[in-house]
Amino acid sequence: MKKYGVNELRRMFLEFFESKGHLAMKSFSLVPHNDNSLLLINSGMAPLKPYFTGQEIPPRTRVTTCQKCIRTGDIENIGKTARHGTFFEMLGNFSFGDYFKTEAIHWSWEFLTEVVGLDPNRLYPSVYLDDDEAFEIWNKQIGIPEENIFRFGKEDNFWEHGAGPCGPCSEIYYDRGEKYGCGKPDCTVGCECDRYIEVWNNVFTQFENDGHGNYTELKQKNIDTGMGLERLAVVVQDVDSLFTVDTNKALLDEVCALAHTEYRSDAGKDVSLRIIADHVKSCTFMISDGIMPSNEGRGYVLRRLIRRAARHGRLLGIEGRFMPELSKTVIGLSKDGYPELEEKKAMILKVLTEEEEKFNKTIDQGLSILSDMEADMAAKGEKTLSGANAFKLYDTYGFPVDLTIEILEEKNLTVDEDGFQAAMKEQREKARGARKTTNYMGADVTVYQSIPAAVTSKFVGYDRLTHDSKITVLTTDTELVEALTDGERGTVIVEETPFYGTMGGQAGDTGVIVGANGTFAVEDTIHLQGGKIGHVGHMTSGMFTAGETVSLQVSETSRCATEKNHSATHLLQKALRTVLGEHVEQAGSLVTPDRLRFDFTHFSAMTAEEIKKVEELVNEEIQKNLAVSTQEMSLDEAKKTGAMALFGEKYGEKVRVVKMGGFSTELCGGTHVDHTGVIHAFKVVSEAGIAAGVRRIEALTGDALMSYYHKAESDLHEAAKTAKTSPAELTAKIEAMLEEIKALHAENEKLKSKLANESLGDVMDQVKEVNGVKVLATRVADVDMNGLRNLGDQLKEKLGEGVIVLASVQGDKVNLMATATDAAQAKGAHAGNLIKGIAALVGGGGGGRPNMAQAGGKNPAGVDTALEKAYEVAAEQIH
Repeated sequence: MKKYGVNELRRMFLEFFESKGHLAMKSFSLVPHNDNSLLLINSGMAPLKPYFTGQEIPPRTRVTTCQKCIRTGDIENIGKTARHGTFFEMLGNFSFGDYFKTEAIHWSWEFLTEVVGLDPNRLYPSVYLDDDEAFEIWNKQIGIPEENIFRFGKEDNFWEHGAGPCGPCSEIYYDRGEKYGCGKPDCTVGCECDRYIEVWNNVFTQFENDGHGNYTELKQKNIDTGMGLERLAVVVQDVDSLFTVDTNKALLDEVCALAHTEYRSDAGKDVSLRIIADHVKSCTFMISDGIMPSNEGRGYVLRRLIRRAARHGRLLGIEGRFMPELSKTVIGLSKDGYPELEEKKAMILKVLTEEEEKFNKTIDQGLSILSDMEADMAAKGEKTLSGANAFKLYDTYGFPVDLTIEILEEKNLTVDEDGFQAAMKEQREKARGARKTTNYMGADVTVYQSIPAAVTSKFVGYDRLTHDSKITVLTTDTELVEALTDGERGTVIVEETPFYGTMGGQAGDTGVIVGANGTFAVEDTIHLQGGKIGHVGHMTSGMFTAGETVSLQVSETSRCATEKNHSATHLLQKALRTVLGEHVEQAGSLVTPDRLRFDFTHFSAMTAEEIKKVEELVNEEIQKNLAVSTQEMSLDEAKKTGAMALFGEKYGEKVRVVKMGGFSTELCGGTHVDHTGVIHAFKVVSEAGIAAGVRRIEALTGDALMSYYHKAESDLHEAAKTAKTSPAELTAKIEAMLEEIKALHAENEKLKSKLANESLGDVMDQVKEVNGVKVLATRVADVDMNGLRNLGDQLKEKLGEGVIVLASVQGDKVNLMATATDAAQAKGAHAGNLIKGIAALVGGGGGGRPNMAQAGGKNPAGVDTALEKAYEVAAEQIH
C-alpha cells in the first residue's frame, strides 16, 4: 500500500466523490454562520445544518467537503496523550434526499479499498443493532463475512441530538495490527486500545424524534458521513498517532529544533512539544478566519491556546518569540488545501506576534508571583489557590484560569474556580459602573481614541451611493483588530466613503459593505475625532481584514427618504420666516428617513391658520419642481449670496451653499434632492413648545406621509366599524352616543341614590343624643363612597343639625364616611378626627376636614365595632 501524504489524501477523497456526481465545496469558515449553538465549527456537518433542516436549498443534492474543525471541550487534556488535538480536518460526503445506504456504503468501501488501497481483510464495519438493511448491504453485497460485522447499541451506533432528525450509523474500523494492541486475548473491535481504529462513520438520517422517544420515518432521508483526514493518514502511513503523520511530523520537527530536543526522548517534554504543534496550527487557522484574541467567546479560546503554547515554550527553554516562525511552517504545509492561509499570511503573523509579545511581557513575572503564592500555600498547609489570587494572575499578568489550573495540577494543587468566577463578576460590575460615571462620550469612546491620528476619511457621497475603498481600521466595541468575523459587532473605517456620517441634524446613512470574503451591515455612520468616519454595525457573513478593498453600498431608499426630509426642512425654514416673520431662526433639527424635526425661535404657539399657510407655501414650492443646486465657496462669498448661516455653527474656509430656485438659500453640508418635486408632499404633524421662545415642528414627506395617511384612514375605518357606522357618519354617530351616555349616566345616578335610600331604610330610630347633639352611626349595604356622600347630605336634611357616620361593605372593601353640620362643629364635633378614631377598626386609615371626612378599610368584620366606637368618639369631642 502506498503511503499517501495528508495533502494527497484530501485531493483523492474530493476527486473521488466528484466522480460520483458530488459538488466539492471549499471548507467553510471556523466561525459558525447564524448558529449560536456553536462557538467554533467542530464537524463537517455543522456548517451544512441549514441544508439538512431545509432552511436553505443546497447548491446540489450531493456535496463533498474537507472541513477544517476545532474542538476545544478539553483543552487541558490536549497533548497529554497523542490521541487527539484541537485542530483536525473532516472529510465528508453528504446527500440531501438523494442517494441513501446502498450507495453510501458501496462508495466508502470502494474509496478505502480501491482508491487508497487498504487491505479489505483488515476492515471491520459496525452497524446499529436493529439496522438489518445496512447489515445486508455489508454482508450480501460487499461480501463481508457475518462474523466481521459488529452490531452495536444506541450508545455507539445511533446518532441523535435531542429532538429532530436522527438515525442509525455504520462505522468502518481498521485493524492496525498487534503492535498497536493491548495484548489481551479478547481484544477486538470496540476495544479501548489503539489497535482497531475507527476511520469512517456513515450516518443514515432516516427518522424524526419528537423529543419523547417516538420515531417517525422521514420523507427526505439524508446521508451525513465523516472521516478524520489525519486518522486516515495514520492508517495509510502506518504511524503511531496523528502527531506523526507527514504534515504534523514536519511541524513537530520544527518545534523540536527550536527546543533543541527530539520527540519521544522525554515523556514530559513530549507533552509540551505536542501542545505547541497542535495549538500553533489551530491558532493559524483561527486567525486566518478572522478570529482575534480577546477575553470572551472564540477570541478567548484563541488567547488561551496562544498563551498555553507560550508557557510550554518556556518549559522547553525556547527563548523569546517563536509562534510566528512555526506558523509559517503551518502555512507552508497546509496551503495546498487552504490557499487562504497564504493570502492572510501577513495578518496571521502580525496577530500572533502582537499577542505573544503582550504575554511575554508579563509571563515571567506572573510565574514568579505564582511560585510565591505556592510557597505561601505550602507554609499554611493549603492545597487550593484562592479565587482572588487566581484572578490577580488573570487580571494583572494575563494568565487564563485554565493555565493556572494546569500549572498547579502538575504539583497536585487546585484552584478555587468558583471564587475566581465571583472575582471576575465583581470586576465586570465595577467596570460597568466606572464606565457610566467617567465616560461622558459613550462607552466605546476609548476604542476610537486609540486609532492613529494619521488615519482620516473622505466623504465622496454627494454624487454617488456606491464606492470602492480600502479598509484602514477595524474595531470591535473594545479594541482595534486586524479582522472582523461573522456575527461580530464593530466599526469599519475606510479611506473614502459614500456613507454620510451623522452631522448638521442629518442622520447617518445605513447600507452594506461587501468584501471578497464577507458582508457587513452598516447600522449607523458617525464622525469620529480627527476627520474619521466610522461605519458601525455587524458582520452578517464571512470576514473583513484591515487593508482589503471593499465595496461600500449606501441604502438608496433610506438615503432618498432622508434627502426629501432634509430639502423639505430648508423649504420649511423659509416658509416660517415668510409666515411668522424674520425673527425665526433655526434652533436645531433632526432629519431621518422617517421624519423631520425642526426647532425654531418664536414666542407663541402657532395658530391652525399659520400652520396651514406654512404647509401650503412649502407644498407650492414642491409643486414648482425647483432645481436644487449646490456650490462650494468661501464663507464671505456665501454670505454675499444671502445664504442663511446657523447661529453658533463653526464653518471651515470652504462652505457649501444649497439653493432651491429663488426661494431658499442656505449653508448646508448635508445631502439633498435634485428637484423639489421629488419630495412629493409635505405635512406638519405636530407643533409644540420645547423651551422658552423655542417651538418644535415635526413633519412628514414622501412615502412616510403616505404611510401616515394610510394609518389614519385605517384607524378611521376601524373606529367607524366599532361604532357600527360609515366613516362619513362617524361624527354624527359619536355625538348621538355621547348624548345617550349622558342621559344614561343621569338615570344611573338617580337609581343608585334610590337604591341607597332603600337599603338604608328608616334609621332615624338609631339617632342618639350626645351632649345635646344628634349623632347617627349606621351601616348601609353595597354603596360606594360617592353614594355615601349623597346619603349623608339627605340624612342631614332629615336630621337638621348633628353628626352622621355611614359604613358600607363592597366585596372585601369597607367605605367609611362622616359629616358634621356647622352647629355640631361649633360644639366640638370634627368629622376628620372622628374617622381617624374609628378607621383602624376596619383595617384602614383616613381623615379629612371638620365638616366632611372619609376612609377605606380591608376588614368588613370590624364595621359594627367601628360604628359603636363612633358614638364614643363623638361624646369625647362634643362639650
